[in-house]
Amino acid sequence: MSTATLPAPALERVARPRHYVMCPPTHFDVRYAINPWMRPGGPVDLDLALRQWGELVAVYERLGHRVDVLTPAADLPDMVFAANGALVLDGRAFGASFAHPERQREAELHRVFLQRAGYADVHIPRHVNEGEGDFLVVGDLVLAGTGFRTDVAAHREAQEFFGRPVITLELADPRFYHLDTAVAVLDDHTIAWYPGAFSPGSQGVVRTLFPDSVEASEADAAVLGLNAVSDGRHVVLPSAAGALSAQLAERGWLPIGVDLSELLKAGGSVKCCTLELRDARRS
Repeated sequence: MSTATLPAPALERVARPRHYVMCPPTHFDVRYAINPWMRPGGPVDLDLALRQWGELVAVYERLGHRVDVLTPAADLPDMVFAANGALVLDGRAFGASFAHPERQREAELHRVFLQRAGYADVHIPRHVNEGEGDFLVVGDLVLAGTGFRTDVAAHREAQEFFGRPVITLELADPRFYHLDTAVAVLDDHTIAWYPGAFSPGSQGVVRTLFPDSVEASEADAAVLGLNAVSDGRHVVLPSAAGALSAQLAERGWLPIGVDLSELLKAGGSVKCCTLELRDARRS
């Protein structure tokens, strides 16, 4: 066989150890409706939610990642969605300010946790923002969602605090009320996303910044398949997003499906449960 007919080698993607904060769904329930996924009064299997969450933690630990646990509060059923509590970047923490009164007290619990974890610089925000729900780090950029929760003024506030470019993206479909329901960061240069979640102008921005992005189908986005966490090689995502998993595998990532169907009743999945602590500026 000539070298001209040899198959191209598979792209070797490299995992980087991560440090996460997660909060068990000890008091998980759907008591109110603040997004289209929530149906108050519907059945919630708390034991199942705890098992599914524990399986996600076990996946992270098998991959070599560190998981710190935030203690849940009995009267805050959405604390399991720890990603919403802050954006931690370059060893500094930008605290959250929740849009809905039902979740506002979570912000202070996150700030206390981060201070006790050694983060001396924990910013108390002036404007509404919901942490990594609407702030996603891609290399040296921060993508920032607005339209349903985070105030666009918080984007400017975060840019001044971190000294990094913050790119505003407008969400247009209420099913995708946070940026992390419509975009998954795969590595420092690549994202997966669902274009239909965004305004036309923001679709153009994403395509300009990430011409090599992975575009998910509406069907996979509708099971929160993009609410995923990547370490650069492994992508942990909802097991129901089968076509997206296949796309990622074709591009050299290793998808790992998990079932968080009970937490989906409140509009969250893998990424919503996972706040990343980033202590060193990436080169």
